[in-house]
Amino acid sequence: MTSQNSNHSDSPHLSCADFQQQLPDLFASGSEGLTDPALIQHLKTCENCSALVRDLQYIADQARQLLEPTHEPSDSVWKKIQESLTSDPTYAVNPSKQ
Repeated sequence: MTSQNSNHSDSPHLSCADFQQQLPDLFASGSEGLTDPALIQHLKTCENCSALVRDLQYIADQARQLLEPTHEPSDSVWKKIQESLTSDPTYAVNPSKQ
């Protein structure tokens, strides 16, 4: 079965394939992209495309969060990391073994 469902009785003006071809532009333009009445109507009436858009939006949001750190670690966190590294003999540099 393909993703081209052009026989939706609720949305005769836009097929799933036509809607899905618009997805790159829709996501590139953000929330302003959903102004076309045919896209809006199809999204309201097609469960498959609605689920696809929700899934893609979730993936885009998660990727954005990975790329945009919410905060920097505090100085105390860095200090604890440094202390752990200097107190652990496996991380100590021993020039005689090099």
